[in-house]
Amino acid sequence: MASQSDLKIPLAISAGVHIGAIVILALGVSFDDKPKPTPQAASAPAIQAVVVDQQRINDHVEKLKKQKQDAENKEKARQAELERQANEARKAREQEQQRIKNLEIQRKQKELETQKANEAAKAAKIKQQQEKERAQQAEKLRKQKEQERIAAEEAAKKAAEKRRQEEAAAKKAEEERKRKAEEERKRKQREAEKARQEQEMADALAAEQAALSQTRNKQVLSEVGRFTAMIRATIQRNLVVDENMRGKNCRVFIRLAPDGLVISSQTLEGDQVVCRAAKAAINKAGRLPVSNEPDVYNKLKEINLLVSPEFN
Repeated sequence: MASQSDLKIPLAISAGVHIGAIVILALGVSFDDKPKPTPQAASAPAIQAVVVDQQRINDHVEKLKKQKQDAENKEKARQAELERQANEARKAREQEQQRIKNLEIQRKQKELETQKANEAAKAAKIKQQQEKERAQQAEKLRKQKEQERIAAEEAAKKAAEKRRQEEAAAKKAEEERKRKAEEERKRKQREAEKARQEQEMADALAAEQAALSQTRNKQVLSEVGRFTAMIRATIQRNLVVDENMRGKNCRVFIRLAPDGLVISSQTLEGDQVVCRAAKAAINKAGRLPVSNEPDVYNKLKEINLLVSPEFN
């Protein structure tokens, strides 16, 4: 747009210059040569008319020359003006071109600045996004740490409550243990006292029983000895002897029923002849003397006897 307006002014100036030159040429052709007189007959009025006409022509020529000179001066002035305008137009065009160049430089500078600004804005946006992400990450980390802190506090509270409960339970258990220990101590003390009393009673009873038992044992042993002698006498009565048995003997084992019935008999050691005779005598007797008293019978139900033949 600015370049087309700059071209219009020089074109107008050039067109004006050419038109002026054409006008000057036309004037120069029309008025430089004086008009030639037409041959006429010689007469005074004619000469006077010619002189008058010539004067007019001269005046007219001078006028034309003056007009021409004025026109040339005007043309020179116009040309000078046109030149001045052309110079001004050129200067204006150069200034405009410089302005356009400066504007282009400014435009490029602004584009560069805009580009830098866009890049800076983009970088700032990226930085802002990064800062936002870092802030979000930091907030997330803060919330996570806050949750961990809360969880730790809750865990600590639960642990403290559990420890308190355990301590209370331990204290209660210790009190229960002490109570049971005290009860156990008292029970053992009572049992010990009871045992002591029972032991004293048992000792007294044992002493009494020992005294009685000793008396009874003497009685039992006396009865056992008496019944043993009776059993031996019964076997001797049924024993068939001869002179070959003199000085010899046999040990026999006898098992008796409560009524004295011989359950079994067995020779253990001794002279074979005496052992056969002793076993035959026992079988012949079939029933041996025993006591009806249990403690005496218990000592007689299984008896070892040494059978020795007796001679008159």
